[in-house]
Amino acid sequence: MKKLTKYELELIHKYFNAANYLSVGQLYLLDNPLLTRPLELSDIKRKLVGHWGTVPGQNFIWAHCNRVINKYDLNMIYLSGPGHGGNSQIANTYLEGSYTEVYPKITRDLDGLKKLFKQFSFPGGVPSHDAPETPGSIHEGGELGYSLAHAFGAILDNSDLIATVCVGDGEAETGPLATSWNINRFINPVKDGAVLPILHLNGYKIANPTIFGRMSEKELKMYFSGLGWNPIYVEGEDEFILHEKMAEAMDAAIKGINKIKNEFSRNRDNSIPRWPMIILRTPKGWTGPKIVDEQRVEGTFRAHQIPMPVDSDHLDNLKVLENWLKSYHPEEIWNEEGILNEELSLVMPKGKRRMGANPVTNGGLLLKELNVPDFKSYGIEVEKGKTVSEDTRVLSAYLRDIIRDNPDNFRIFGPDEALSNRLSHVFEITNRQWLDEIINTDDYLSREGRVIDSYLSEHFCEGALEGYILTGRHGFFHSYEAFIRIVDSMVSQHAKWLKICNGLEWRKEIASLNFLLSSHVWQQDHNGFTHQDPGFLNHLVTKKADTVRMYLPPDTNTLLSCFDHCLRTKNYINVVIASKHPSKQWLSMEEAVEHCTKGIGKWDFCSNDNGKPDIVLAGCGDVPTLEVVAAYTILRKFYPNLKIRVVNVVDLMKLESNTSHPHGLTNEEFYKLFPKNKHCIFAFHGYPSLIHQLIYKRENSENFHVHGYKEEGTITTAFDMRVQNHIDRYHLVMDALNYLDLDKKEELNNYCKSMLDKHYDFIREYGKDIDEVTSWDFEESMKGIK
Repeated sequence: MKKLTKYELELIHKYFNAANYLSVGQLYLLDNPLLTRPLELSDIKRKLVGHWGTVPGQNFIWAHCNRVINKYDLNMIYLSGPGHGGNSQIANTYLEGSYTEVYPKITRDLDGLKKLFKQFSFPGGVPSHDAPETPGSIHEGGELGYSLAHAFGAILDNSDLIATVCVGDGEAETGPLATSWNINRFINPVKDGAVLPILHLNGYKIANPTIFGRMSEKELKMYFSGLGWNPIYVEGEDEFILHEKMAEAMDAAIKGINKIKNEFSRNRDNSIPRWPMIILRTPKGWTGPKIVDEQRVEGTFRAHQIPMPVDSDHLDNLKVLENWLKSYHPEEIWNEEGILNEELSLVMPKGKRRMGANPVTNGGLLLKELNVPDFKSYGIEVEKGKTVSEDTRVLSAYLRDIIRDNPDNFRIFGPDEALSNRLSHVFEITNRQWLDEIINTDDYLSREGRVIDSYLSEHFCEGALEGYILTGRHGFFHSYEAFIRIVDSMVSQHAKWLKICNGLEWRKEIASLNFLLSSHVWQQDHNGFTHQDPGFLNHLVTKKADTVRMYLPPDTNTLLSCFDHCLRTKNYINVVIASKHPSKQWLSMEEAVEHCTKGIGKWDFCSNDNGKPDIVLAGCGDVPTLEVVAAYTILRKFYPNLKIRVVNVVDLMKLESNTSHPHGLTNEEFYKLFPKNKHCIFAFHGYPSLIHQLIYKRENSENFHVHGYKEEGTITTAFDMRVQNHIDRYHLVMDALNYLDLDKKEELNNYCKSMLDKHYDFIREYGKDIDEVTSWDFEESMKGIK
């Protein structure tokens, strides 16, 4: 039985033609948008930039999404996974009217068509992919490989939402996309929505065939069945036949989704759901020119970008382009004034059901403030330098109660590390979401949970968090510090997304993308060299100053204060690096709040400079701070009258000039902390070059002597990691002596060397650090020192 009546078929095909016409017009035309006269070279853009190969297939998918939205009254969004083809979504949102609602100057008439065409890939215009500027987009085409992960994040806690994803067959070869097929193991059919992947096989990338494009129908079905999907295969190039096949496939997919959700809601099905997906095979550059300059174009890699040049060297192609555009019968779609045929409105959804106008795709419209408990009530009592605490474990009690008070608005994402990173308290109130088999030896697994932690893929988890916050919710990603580098490019793309959104009034603010990094470079004594990489900070510092924030709290109370702040912010990328191991504590909660509010400051309890230091010791990060305070006690013990100022940095961007970053100190503030004529021994969590990069504009930058990670240390003790990288207390003291005019410096220098020699021999004999380090106590060290 046919799914479409003759009239429905004609209308949906006319819509398909309209979207294709608009897509081609955006690639080529400056003027004469409806071909009211023969095309001339002056009507053509001088530089043609954009993609065609993926576009007709995406227009086809969008047309059939419109059909099922209307038929089943669906709440649906669309994600374009292929690297480019933004002219497709622009065309479809223009047809449905949402584009003009966002950009009133792009009117739905002849003048608006001309502006629509000209702006595409044109100076001062819009990009060639689904960018933040495109209504209905939560996924930028340049983010190749993240589409399924973004879709998964979007449907979490959105029980009636269907995220339809066009997955390009080139995109499907990327690591992030390949791993994301396993999202079907984590979707809860009752609480969450559904992802409908449509693998669009057009056979080619830029200049090569695709792996999936060369697979047979049998291979493809076996592959995706093995991954737990229920694949529906659609193939062809006759447009009218394919419309009927696609209508049947989309109906089957929607019915399959509804069946799964209904059976789970009635508790009748405890198996892993086999969600439907569609495999759509159409020619690359479908409906475009078949032969150009005696070479086949349609169905080949030559259709990938601009399928044919049209310029003074290729004048014959002007007529080819005109015939191509006319093949879509624009006279049946628009009148002479460029007004759309009212008949086409019958195949398009209305209001918020339009995929370009769905509020889910502008998540700030739906964003609710987190219900956040008073973080100060989770603080610990502190005896300076004596109290020991696991910073992230205390934080997890605060996070537990955020989950309790925000049952459908907050999630934690991370690759199998929640317990390792000491977030154990959250499991007192929630579990890891997991739809696969659960056996009696498993911990904290259930079909519903606020923690997405059971999949060892940074790409998947980070992309899912992005999808979650882009659609109006809150959360954070936690990771071992070294392995966050796996998603460097994903974070870069999100930074670019935010940068553009900040200039779009209609894009409302979303929750910040928050990172909690633990198991960091100074705590990898059991894993070694592979687990040492603090370079994520270097990577992010290059991003726009209105986007990036980086915090290195030195203890539990400062971590609570920093993280509470990050969860309340919007449109930022926040990075917090924190300790999970038992570590020394420094600040009371009251002191921590004051210190974190300033972001940087002198620690009076271990400074004796009275406003006029002989030298400044600065620490940034939990372990460097410990070593700086210990170095202070050693210097004071040998030189009781030496005036030392200890400065701690929580907000790394405070070091940058306020002309470069909104958090940066003014020069006056900076020189008050770090006097121009005094040297500073700076112990930093990461690579020393980053501090120099931040302070290079300061007049006293040459007086900073930075100690940090320099790629030394493998399997060794915690303190030996510091020694090998010269951020330990003894190397800090020896460096300070180089810039001080003191008597008997050799005596202290020799003491430090002797302690390092003792340390060297001791760890190789006993496999643990010396008592002078492990039993060090601030108050004991300061006894007898005024």
